[in-house]
Amino acid sequence: MQVYEGLDIITNKVSAQEQRMCQHHMISFVDPLVTNYTVVDFRNKATALIEDIFARDKIPIVVGGTNYYIESLLWKVLVNTKPHEMGTKKLTDRKELEKEDGHVLHKRLSQVDPEMAAKLHPHDKRKVARSLQVFEETGISHSEFLHRQHAEEGGGPLGGPLKFPNLCILWLHADQTGPGPSVPPVYGLEVSDVSKWEESVLEPALEIVQSFIQGHKPAAAPVKMPCNEMENKRSYHMCDLCDRIIIGDREWAAHIKSKSHLHQLRKRRRLDLDALATIESQSISPDCDKEPEEKGSPGKNEKELKSGV
Repeated sequence: MQVYEGLDIITNKVSAQEQRMCQHHMISFVDPLVTNYTVVDFRNKATALIEDIFARDKIPIVVGGTNYYIESLLWKVLVNTKPHEMGTKKLTDRKELEKEDGHVLHKRLSQVDPEMAAKLHPHDKRKVARSLQVFEETGISHSEFLHRQHAEEGGGPLGGPLKFPNLCILWLHADQTGPGPSVPPVYGLEVSDVSKWEESVLEPALEIVQSFIQGHKPAAAPVKMPCNEMENKRSYHMCDLCDRIIIGDREWAAHIKSKSHLHQLRKRRRLDLDALATIESQSISPDCDKEPEEKGSPGKNEKELKSGV
């Protein structure tokens, strides 16, 4: 978002004073009213800048947080189709897509990318809209986009060799999760306690960067995630409790431990207990045998309630 002119505060852009301390690129140079800036535009401009900085024996520092854009920069993903090659139709903003009915969006996705549509729930409008946006930006389906990445051999998490193999990643996090396998060295910096910013973030970051510049390994160890070769990254899981479709073994394991899933689980258990209490109260009620015959016998009602539970 920082590529667009304006929106300085809401996108937390660096100040003019900070920009004078170190040269910054790709900030406030796109007019949001007349230009639809895509991941292809970002990758092409950023790659050219990085190569130019390397050519001048300088070290580029990439700062960001959107994986969709960062992956296109780190790995040789095959996104080469430009929007103007697909006609003059204006690209649809993802936020506008998300305002539409989820089932309508999902039906539209199934027409251009049935494979991806089968993996996404109609209620997951954000991912459905993103897949439609990928199709508009690249001219290929999101599934084809991922298949092409897997087709190339290399170390990328989605396939494909690193564009810039001599690099490291500083990752600021406030939880215990970590990056996936087959990525460059990632050094985690704990940011949950802001009062310890200098000793927990600033000083370790400076030491890691200095070691990287000098060409030797930092004292800090990179984050490591256990890699299970049997792990299926494309397995299909349906959580009836949360009404969500989950793709991938690791994502499923994380989902069933998530706060939202556990909340739904506790809610379901409370409903089950309430239902059982209702059954018990009806079974011992002295008026049960006085119910009209057409409403069914107490035993039948109890059986139906238990079946419902």
